[in-house]
Amino acid sequence: MTKKKSAGRTGAGFDGIFKGLGDLVEKLSDLAEKGEQLSRTNEFQLSEEGKGLKGVFGFSVKTGLGGKELKVEPFGNISKDKATGKPMVHELREPLVDVFEEEDHVLIVAEMPGIEAEDVQVEIQEDIMTLSAKRGDKKYRKEILLPGSFQKDKLSVSCRHGIVEIKCMK
Repeated sequence: MTKKKSAGRTGAGFDGIFKGLGDLVEKLSDLAEKGEQLSRTNEFQLSEEGKGLKGVFGFSVKTGLGGKELKVEPFGNISKDKATGKPMVHELREPLVDVFEEEDHVLIVAEMPGIEAEDVQVEIQEDIMTLSAKRGDKKYRKEILLPGSFQKDKLSVSCRHGIVEIKCMK
């Protein structure tokens, strides 16, 4: 599987969120044919009641070879308020996570820039893993559905340059 990434920064607020997504349908078609992955990330500064907020958003589109299993996974700290329909910036970021099922283990890989191994906390309850980390103003949290139940004492966690790897032994 190959990985294509595009990143950008803008100060134009929410207008920047949608910029560059016009060609998404065409790229998805290409991805479906090749079985590739596309990721887009963007961030911008917001001022709200005297405090500066950083909005980070992105998505990852994954397809299986031959156009099977299209999966779009959002990540970041921006969501839509259900009551007002307006975008909201949260203090917690949702990291981009991949789950790989291997013969003797399941490998979870999470992108958490600015995080070190000692910052990572893992809770597991049956087949739900809660991954969280905090360092300075970087705060992450994600619930991950695992392909089975695992014991916490059979997990190993490592982190290098903000890439967290969790190995769950079967």
